Amino acid sequence: MMSRRADYAAATAALWSHRDPAEFTGLVRYATLAANSHNAQAWRFRQTSEGVAILPDMARALPVADSDHHHLYASLGCAAENLMLAAGAAGRAPAMEFATDGDERIEIAFGQSGSRDSLFNAILERQCTRSDYNGHPVPRADLSALEVGARVSGCQVVPIEDRAKIEQVLELILAANTAQVSDPAFAAELRSWLRFNARAAIETGDGLYSGCSGNPSLPTFLGRIMFDALFKPDAENDRYARQVRSSSGLAVIVSERDDPAHWVQAGRSYQRFALQATALGIRHAHLNQPVEVPSFRRELQSLLGLGSRRPDLVLRFGYAQPMPRSLRRPVRSVIAT
Repeated sequence: MMSRRADYAAATAALWSHRDPAEFTGLVRYATLAANSHNAQAWRFRQTSEGVAILPDMARALPVADSDHHHLYASLGCAAENLMLAAGAAGRAPAMEFATDGDERIEIAFGQSGSRDSLFNAILERQCTRSDYNGHPVPRADLSALEVGARVSGCQVVPIEDRAKIEQVLELILAANTAQVSDPAFAAELRSWLRFNARAAIETGDGLYSGCSGNPSLPTFLGRIMFDALFKPDAENDRYARQVRSSSGLAVIVSERDDPAHWVQAGRSYQRFALQATALGIRHAHLNQPVEVPSFRRELQSLLGLGSRRPDLVLRFGYAQPMPRSLRRPVRSVIAT
């Protein structure tokens, strides 16, 4: 068991290490280190005469948790932001366009004389930290930096610090979580992406490794039995309530329109938020249940006074020790011809 954990630590150390962003494979590797739902890595990358195209990989979509493919396109936006930051670090000026002529995709063209954004330095340290936080408040200057750093066209970060408002959002998180956990199809889909031990995580290079959430390592067959026995609304809600109340605050990524182009922008905004938080020593994790269930998304929209704007992603943030980071598939596996 110890050897497997050591193997996992070695694999993550090798993965989360510097690549040459001047090379296509280096750009793709930085892009794949972006956040993505269930660590499904539903993306492909194609080198073009102008730069790079990022395409959705619908074979890795999540038909239950992400039935409208919102999170998939947001994940593409996360990858695009990382790729553009890496291109800038290599001295190229990236320009992004969401193309809809036929297949929807992100087209990134490279110009000359790009500049290095300081957020590039945070790519290799970013993680979603799925643990209890220490409850310490985030300084006002850092909160402002998070809002500024996450600004992209068509999107806004809505911070929530008021404890009464946090409790109202928590009610929606728990209600939506109850609906999801009680759905056998949702549970089955989630279980298919869980990696209950280091060996399974290393072999697949994807999915949600138990160690990244602080859960014990188990043989796969036993992990599935335990998941079926313990994955219940009350236990999951207790954990989420504790984690939200230990956090410094919540943040909601909001987009002006509800379409794939803006979902991509929401992903970019989130990725920049995550990288800015990382640079400031602030941890974060997703709480997307109320945006994944349409009825609760409308309630969250109303609670926050968003009008017709869509709440895309819900995050908690605060301070905690780092957790193990997740793995990715080999670069060759995500390159499209």
